Amino acid sequence: MHIHILGICGTFMGGLAIMAKELGHHVTGSDQNVYPPMSTQLERHGIGLMSGFAADNLDPAPELVIIGNALSRGNPEVEAVLNRGLAYTSGAQWLHDFVLTKRWVLAVAGTHGKTTTTSMLAWILEQAGLEPGFLVGGVPLNFGLSARLGGSRFFVIEADEYDTAFFDKRSKFVHYRPRTAILNNLEYDHADIFPDLAAIQRQFHHLIRSIPGEGLIIRPADDGNLDAVVAMGCWTPVQHTGLTGLDPSGSADWQARLAAADASRFEVFWQGRSVGEVAWELSGHHNARNALAAIAAARHAGVEPERATAALGSFRNVKRRLEIHATVDGVTLYDDFAHHPTAIATTLEGLRARVGESRIIAILEPRSNTMKMGVHVDALAASLASADRAIIYQAPDLGWDAARVAASSTHIRVLPTLDAIIDHLRTEARAGDHIVFMSNGGFGAVHAKTAEALRTRH
Repeated sequence: MHIHILGICGTFMGGLAIMAKELGHHVTGSDQNVYPPMSTQLERHGIGLMSGFAADNLDPAPELVIIGNALSRGNPEVEAVLNRGLAYTSGAQWLHDFVLTKRWVLAVAGTHGKTTTTSMLAWILEQAGLEPGFLVGGVPLNFGLSARLGGSRFFVIEADEYDTAFFDKRSKFVHYRPRTAILNNLEYDHADIFPDLAAIQRQFHHLIRSIPGEGLIIRPADDGNLDAVVAMGCWTPVQHTGLTGLDPSGSADWQARLAAADASRFEVFWQGRSVGEVAWELSGHHNARNALAAIAAARHAGVEPERATAALGSFRNVKRRLEIHATVDGVTLYDDFAHHPTAIATTLEGLRARVGESRIIAILEPRSNTMKMGVHVDALAASLASADRAIIYQAPDLGWDAARVAASSTHIRVLPTLDAIIDHLRTEARAGDHIVFMSNGGFGAVHAKTAEALRTRH
């Protein structure tokens, strides 16, 4: 079958393309911007890419068109699909119909940590010899690719609450029908899609309604927003996770007891019994929580916790999750995907625990739709508190004045161009500093340009 994918260079849609190719289909696709790393990953799989959207991209006519959720009415290729009466579906629906049916789906949902936790869970199952399929919203460094069909009945998926398509406004994850579900956390996000937190909670409730009674839900013990979701109705056993000393109830089924302040080592307890220790290259309380959820989900799939904790010892994080981009002249530069105040705060707190008194400089691009709408403005200053210095990039299309954030804190400044940021860092950075660039986009390759500026400043 010839399948054509609109929006193919997104991580989710690109992953579908790879799996469709594995299934033996002839796959082509188009996107507004065709660029690495997804373009090179797709080309390696022999998938034809077209830059830009045009009706001509549909010649010869494909037998099925998969339309990504970034596409809307008025797009010339979408209009051509409708006018010609071509068969079309959403990515999430295609995934359910052709990949997930009859498989044991382990889904990871939540506002934060989905990509990392999905990657952890896939790696645990892989190390246990289960050869899982997976679809991750990033590139797990242990695997080097974002998706594969796998060789067993297990399939691990990052379960995004974003809407499905212009013709299907349900969250993507309601299509996945998981047997094992991790609900990592829940906060307000995606303000371009959801009017309020209650609207997101309703979608999470729809997910819960699809989980069988013999399945399992794993969630933190201390998340009131998830409490409200479960209170809407739950027909599936629930296991709770928590960090020893930080779980107010003290009754979580799964507990992590930190053996290092930066959470690079912690002991795991299942119903009060020690079942192993994790010693890894990651840091931060948030990652210890992610690990607990992954260990619990793996146990539901038949992997003993002792084996799971050992597997995490060789886990490497996902690209762009506090990933070291370069070390130049004693200055370490990181690339991070954080774009919500909670994620920004936990990323910087984890790095602070790791580097101690060393100076941290945070560079933030408020790029997500929610950020551009100014929904999180009042929380930004506090989210940057663990940094010694912080710079907010005032992009031309940012819909609010970042000076509002800088006015509330002496360690935050606003710069209007990438060149200004690079020039500032060239002058300001000194040996021992840790510079973290945070954006859910490419950030104009500011990481590489800053590294080059530091190399040549002497």
